[in-house]
Amino acid sequence: MASPRVLVVAGTHGNEINAPWLLDQWQQHPDLLDACGLEVVAVIGNPAAREQGRRYLDRDLNRSFRPDLLAVAAAGTSAVDREMARAHSLVNQFGPEAAESCAVALDLHSTTAAMGSSLVVYGRRPADLALAAAVQQRLGVPVYLHEADQAQQGFLVERWPCGLVLEIGPVPQMVLDPRIVERTRLTLDACLTVLAEARDGRLTPPAELVVHRHLGSIDLPRDAEGRPEACLHPARQGRDWQPLTEGDPIFLKADGSVIRYDGPSGRVPVFINEAAYGEKGIALSLTERERWPLERSAPEALTALLRAA
Repeated sequence: MASPRVLVVAGTHGNEINAPWLLDQWQQHPDLLDACGLEVVAVIGNPAAREQGRRYLDRDLNRSFRPDLLAVAAAGTSAVDREMARAHSLVNQFGPEAAESCAVALDLHSTTAAMGSSLVVYGRRPADLALAAAVQQRLGVPVYLHEADQAQQGFLVERWPCGLVLEIGPVPQMVLDPRIVERTRLTLDACLTVLAEARDGRLTPPAELVVHRHLGSIDLPRDAEGRPEACLHPARQGRDWQPLTEGDPIFLKADGSVIRYDGPSGRVPVFINEAAYGEKGIALSLTERERWPLERSAPEALTALLRAA
């Protein structure tokens, strides 16, 4: 049986160093991870930013895969910056139409937020949902469904027929943590195992998928100059995935006054106080926890994709 190509990307953000280190070690010690008979293509997403220890050089690479930006990069105009060029290069080399095309992209990230080990899917493509559901069944990890956010678009995995983001935290930027490395390894191992089972027709998917559906994001209160007027309340720090109740403290001012959450109870915050999101005007994102039946067509779509690759 053919071995579908799986693109494993680490270092999409140059200051997230745990997953790139894992891939470096995997190259030196091939038994560190079992590829399960899949052809794995491991790449560093933004090697130039990694070399400088920066999240990115000109723009966030993981927002640079929008079709319009890729078209500009393909045209080679003076408007092309380094991340746009890198996004185009990755799609041109490994995208669906490339000579070295990959059927699946796994994008490995770490976060400063207390997200634990989690998965992120963008939209509702059946193959994505099947992969996420099977990994969730295997590891019990939460799944964050990010969709319908006009302010945040252009994610790497969206440009491949099937794609999944692995988010592991908390860990400070530029800190190598063995616990984060090991959890990244275990989650990646689960993804590769599921993909191999789907390719071989051996996948037994769960009956449902539990998702945290993205609703929107909340920024810190800011003054007319854009400076924060309050910080995150200590009661919120580190409480990702824990539902909010109306009236819960959410922000704290320097004078001790509290700003309370005034939305519906039951909304679940994620990426709380993520260091990289301050520039994006995000102090936390809100989600709705939902249980979805997994349609039979979803695992069938994943198997068909892998067998056609």
